[in-house]
Amino acid sequence: MNSEIESRHLRALIAVADEGTFTDAAITLGVSQSAMSRTLIQFEQIVGVTLVRRTTRTLSLTPAGLACYPAAVDALRALEAVGDAATGRIRPLRIGYSWAAFGRHTTAILRAWRAAHPEQPVEVHRIDERTAGLRNGAVDLAVIRSALTDPTLHERMLFVEGRLAAVPTGHPLAGIANVSLAQLAGETLAWTPTIGTTTLDLWEPGAGPVRTVEVDNVDEWLTVIAAGDAVGLTPESTSFTHSHPGVRFRPVQDVPPVSVRLAWPRVSPHPAVEIFADLARNVVENGELI
Repeated sequence: MNSEIESRHLRALIAVADEGTFTDAAITLGVSQSAMSRTLIQFEQIVGVTLVRRTTRTLSLTPAGLACYPAAVDALRALEAVGDAATGRIRPLRIGYSWAAFGRHTTAILRAWRAAHPEQPVEVHRIDERTAGLRNGAVDLAVIRSALTDPTLHERMLFVEGRLAAVPTGHPLAGIANVSLAQLAGETLAWTPTIGTTTLDLWEPGAGPVRTVEVDNVDEWLTVIAAGDAVGLTPESTSFTHSHPGVRFRPVQDVPPVSVRLAWPRVSPHPAVEIFADLARNVVENGELI
């Protein structure tokens, strides 16, 4: 790494990329907007290229900035690892998820970890982003249900689960035992296309929902469905983690299951990630539920 580049430069680039404005990036890092702008300009002067494309309304990374982004995240992880090694500090293992964590296995996994490794604290964070916080270094380990094609990440399968239709109470489908994709066709579908597991490719061309309603997270998704404005399609874990009095969940038989995996960075991973992944898989395979 160029000796003139400091961690504040890397954090500024990551924050601007994630937030899209100097104002929001400055709030994220707890600095002034002018300080954020100066830091980024200084970074660009050091590397000799423009990293951020500036418009009157938003910011976006240039090709050079996009190339720097994952390297900046890896560099910050490496600096954390150096600090931990030097001080002997035990940093919490931060686990991210974007929808339903480990579903019905969540409590059993976390309690088993606490019993087996009381010296290693764990923090669980819901981050509504496709990698659940891995992309920008917010977490060390993530529960992933959507397909990732990122060579910088290591993945391990935990289990597969079926899918459920989510319909409002009082909906004609709420009273039947099993739902088909054809029965969901013609409905309005609530979905999160940027992070969710539901895609229109699940239906044959022209045979899917009549329209879609895009939501940002599971709370909005439940609210829209409970109000009677849409239906949903979701992994089984959602009904366990996010029950709602206005929503009924029914199994969908003619749809591929969802794979639930753990993912973590290949570069400078937290020292506890593989130990946690082994424990989580053992809990799932042994059927230990709490």
